[in-house]
Amino acid sequence: MRSVGTVLSLVVLATVVATFARRWRIPAPSLLVVAGLAVALLPGTPTIQISPDVIGLVVLPPLLYASAEELSWRELRAVWKPVGVLAVGLVLASAAAVGMVASMVTPLSWQMALVLGAILASTDPVAVTALGRRLALPPKVQMLVQAESLFNDATSLVLYRVAVSVAVASAAANWGAAGGEFLVLAGGGTLIGAVLAGVVVLIRRRTEDPVLETVISLVTPYAAYVLAEAAHTSGVTSVVVAGVVLGGRGDRLTNARIRLQLHAVYGTVVFLLESVVFSLIGLALPAQVRALSDGDRAWPLYALAVAGTLIAVRLLWLAPLSAVVQRKGGIQRPNWRVPVVLTWAGTRGVVPLAAALSIPVVAKDGSPLTERPLVLVLTTSVVVVTLVVQGFSLASVVRRSGIALEPDHTEREEAAARCRLADAGIRRLDELSELEAVPEVVLDRLRRGLHARLDDARDRLAESTAESADLVYRQLRRDLIAVESAELRRLYDEHAISDTTRRRLQRSLDLEEARLTDA
Repeated sequence: MRSVGTVLSLVVLATVVATFARRWRIPAPSLLVVAGLAVALLPGTPTIQISPDVIGLVVLPPLLYASAEELSWRELRAVWKPVGVLAVGLVLASAAAVGMVASMVTPLSWQMALVLGAILASTDPVAVTALGRRLALPPKVQMLVQAESLFNDATSLVLYRVAVSVAVASAAANWGAAGGEFLVLAGGGTLIGAVLAGVVVLIRRRTEDPVLETVISLVTPYAAYVLAEAAHTSGVTSVVVAGVVLGGRGDRLTNARIRLQLHAVYGTVVFLLESVVFSLIGLALPAQVRALSDGDRAWPLYALAVAGTLIAVRLLWLAPLSAVVQRKGGIQRPNWRVPVVLTWAGTRGVVPLAAALSIPVVAKDGSPLTERPLVLVLTTSVVVVTLVVQGFSLASVVRRSGIALEPDHTEREEAAARCRLADAGIRRLDELSELEAVPEVVLDRLRRGLHARLDDARDRLAESTAESADLVYRQLRRDLIAVESAELRRLYDEHAISDTTRRRLQRSLDLEEARLTDA
């Protein structure tokens, strides 16, 4: 019961902190880590022990899937070359640099330093997506950062397995076998994720039950992860591929009602899991530090050295790559603000922590791995440093770089699209009018609504300050919905209607209000 109470308390704490983070418009992961640290330092706080199975099997799949669903096939194709370079080349360079620095400045042996480098080599998709959700980055920059974090895990995982085999079994690094293992991990995970996505598409095309659709959507990432891991391939890659494939086809598989429900359910799941997992990172660090030996008390300096190495290597790798990409695009004077933003967006998070926790406690010969606690502390410390330092300052860096999209740019793009949508609707009404297939009174009502939307969109494009008829209509309709909701509650309180009728009518009003809000 005590563990259940601890978990519930953690959920409540994480939810409250994340709610305030949204209200204060600051990065929720950064504030959650700080809150976790603060709570862990309070007297009487129970020691939190994180299981790698909980992180890897329970938390990661839905968060990775939600991040992958946001990727666009069209924009991903435009950046696949630099993503490939970063997902392989930068991971290898980061692992080598961290391993070298850690072996020189920390008490770690070169074998465990290589393990640390492999763990921290890749950026974390959960942290990157959570931090970048509120940033107005250009589409290609946002896609590059997010796609890199999603597709570099296969490289990091292969490096991690090689490094652990060297550290635990005292075996020589077999890089030829590592190359084959990379192909198996990445290729097998891609195949399993694509096949599973195809099966899910076939199932979802044959059902319109909202409950069943929700269950399928929640089970899909876990199925992709478990099937890939059982086949000894990359579960992370499988989940990402399944999410990308299904995310691009989601609007064709379900109707509007089901999409609203799925969005609400998945938004709640992602919010809770992100809130809890980032709080756990902060909560776990003090207990990990207490497990260190007296010779490892300089761990803060070690962590800063490793974090600085990761940032420096990332900048040195991205600067020439960005220059080449811009020159091929016809830009003679490279813009150095883009690589700076990309560098600062390369945070670490949940995936490195799960990898560090899965390091064996003993070697093959039965002797304890005495350096494991220091690797765990350095991993968690670097995650905390990147989430706090880079997380709190990322919005400022993006704003000062000048590459962020202005709010009016998005509004103009949306208004122009609304004009095209209204024009398409009006043309269809004209066709129906000529066929005389619909009563004229119905066509006239629909035409007035479309013209009102068209006028509103044109007002936005012209930056008019006058309120359009459509805007006034939506405001008045929301007021009327509030009155209707109050009347519905009165009818129920007076026993004039049943609870089933009340729920159905309230849902209908809620859906209409949601449409008015999104319009």
